[in-house]
Amino acid sequence: MGRIMLYADNACDLDKDVLDKYEIKLFYMTTMIKGRTYMDRLTISPPEFYQLLEEPGVVATTSQVNIATMQREFEEAMQDSDVEVIYVAFSSGLSGTYQTACIARDMVNSERITVIDSRSASVGYGLTVLRAGQAVAANRSKEEVIAEIYDNINRMQHIFIVGNFEMLKRGGRVNSAVAMIGDLLNIKLILQIKDGKIVPLEKAHGLKKAQKRFLDIMEQRGYDLKNQTIGISYSYDLEGALEVKRLVQERFGSTEFIISEIGALIGAHVGAGTCAIFFLTR
Repeated sequence: MGRIMLYADNACDLDKDVLDKYEIKLFYMTTMIKGRTYMDRLTISPPEFYQLLEEPGVVATTSQVNIATMQREFEEAMQDSDVEVIYVAFSSGLSGTYQTACIARDMVNSERITVIDSRSASVGYGLTVLRAGQAVAANRSKEEVIAEIYDNINRMQHIFIVGNFEMLKRGGRVNSAVAMIGDLLNIKLILQIKDGKIVPLEKAHGLKKAQKRFLDIMEQRGYDLKNQTIGISYSYDLEGALEVKRLVQERFGSTEFIISEIGALIGAHVGAGTCAIFFLTR
């Protein structure tokens, strides 16, 4: 059985210690803000990024990995004739990186390189990558690792609260009038990822009610929540994330969590104050 090299990208929001433990290699999409280009968690920390984003009128933009970078990385991996590559990519509904990887794969070696669309983002994507890493570490076959990945993809739920309407306005998702009314009335927009794309789920008046809806949705959709790893991601509000963890523990008895701050790549689109929860359905 060949050796499996597992790749992901920085949209998974996994911390370095997790990546190192399972020898997961990353492709880095970049974030541009105030005339400079950054790679989150390498050249800018999440808190540093959100501090820059707080400045009036500042807009961050992002850029996907280019074909040449992926081709070069895949070619280097293929120099070892015993290596098989699996790359789990950021959702194709949110980025073109998956399509780029498919082109690079076909240019290098389509038989030994597998590219999978995670249809996920942030720690929801990270939990799938983590499960793949654990399967590789357990010396599972390539086919078994791929089966584990698809099981997670097909069952992963992503529910998140956007901190404020400003970033939705900057990104063109809502107009200025809606953003102003939403913030004035303290409306929290609850969204989900469905078929790899961000879609609205419902609204709640105030953070407490939004957090309660988190738990109600988990109860409706989740399966064996007590015995699975729950993912929580947040932007510039660790306290809020820990409160969500506490609520989940109290209601469902969950004990295993992956909690990570949303990096600059996704933070450029959701802003500070966002909190997301990720769990598996049946």
